[in-house]
Amino acid sequence: MGLPSRRFGKGDPDVMMDINTTPLIDVMLVLLVMLIITIPIQLHAVNLEMPVGTPPNDAIKPEKVQIDIDEKSTVYWQGLPVNAAELEEKMNAISTMTPQPEVHIRPNKDCQYAVFANVLSSSKRKGLSKMAVIGHEQFVQ
Repeated sequence: MGLPSRRFGKGDPDVMMDINTTPLIDVMLVLLVMLIITIPIQLHAVNLEMPVGTPPNDAIKPEKVQIDIDEKSTVYWQGLPVNAAELEEKMNAISTMTPQPEVHIRPNKDCQYAVFANVLSSSKRKGLSKMAVIGHEQFVQ
């Protein structure tokens, strides 16, 4: 009795169409373990450096200076119109005060930007550090 030939004959086995997934799963598990090991441990704490000692006494509240710019680009210092020279002079005076006053600039949305920029740049030149532009809600459309 002879063995049937695998190359010729009706007893040819079907072609196997399945892929062997065992090596793929092994590689994925190794990669997963490596990933877990290499990820640094996340701390759920936030390190804060809090100040030590007593807080400073803010008994002296700084004065507030209001600078308005209307729609005709006229500059007002505490409600009184001023020109560029007077504005520079008044800024010189408040820059030497201790504590330095807070300067609130309130431009109108229709004023010229050059006038507003001039007020900001002159305050910067004079060393005024407590500046605020207020009334910016009017610029939001």
